[in-house]
Amino acid sequence: MNTDTLHTGLPLTFPLWEHNTPLAGEALPGLPRLTMYLPSPELRSGQAMIICPGGGYGGLSVPKEGHRIARFLSSHGHAAAVLENRYAPYRHPAPLIDAQRAIRTLRHHAAEWFIAPDQIGIMGFSAGGHLAGTAATQAQVEAGIVGDAIDQQHSRPNFAALIYPVISLNADCAHLGSRNNLLGAEAEPQLIQQLSLENAVSDQTPPTLLVHTNEDGGVPPENSILFYQALRANNIPAELHIYEKEGHGIGLAKNHPWGKAMLQWMQNRL
Repeated sequence: MNTDTLHTGLPLTFPLWEHNTPLAGEALPGLPRLTMYLPSPELRSGQAMIICPGGGYGGLSVPKEGHRIARFLSSHGHAAAVLENRYAPYRHPAPLIDAQRAIRTLRHHAAEWFIAPDQIGIMGFSAGGHLAGTAATQAQVEAGIVGDAIDQQHSRPNFAALIYPVISLNADCAHLGSRNNLLGAEAEPQLIQQLSLENAVSDQTPPTLLVHTNEDGGVPPENSILFYQALRANNIPAELHIYEKEGHGIGLAKNHPWGKAMLQWMQNRL
């Protein structure tokens, strides 16, 4: 993979695996892939964020919850990578394997891309928030290991930002569309519990920022509250913002203040 283009200030899109993609099928040709944005040299913070767009595990809101966010982050000095992970008809663990590979990829290229390998975070929106939270809480999936140099890197992020995330697949506030796309309508109860992320927080979970709105009728704010309570119970550094106005899927519309709050929170991680 030739990454010289990145150092000209242009983004670069490339496949997560050049060969032998784990759990590969014929659906969704071209996925999974990553688009990398690097900041100008004079702005570099050394931090990087992998971005998981929303879409209910049935699609991807790439422009609004992917590339726009990446441009915002890179304009403030942070490397950013838009992950276009697999989604339905692919099911768990394919999206998680993709997210873990993305984290390893950034660590593998950290020196080349002027990224501190211990400053790699993951963020996600809605179902992408569930994927980011899954990467922050779940163990490495061995099916995603292909034996190349990238696999030598570890797959846990150093921090996570979950923006109006799907968290619970089990409670009254569960987003059933995301659950059915990810696990199928007849999912085993044990798997539903495992991937209800309020149950998955441990002392190994990284510091986490949570953002939601009180008016969110698609993914209720109780999702973020449940995860925040679990972080608190495990003494994990956590920050929760619940804004009064706006519904689900706001992205950075109207320059919403959560973007500035995230930049400050990332600064606090340095």
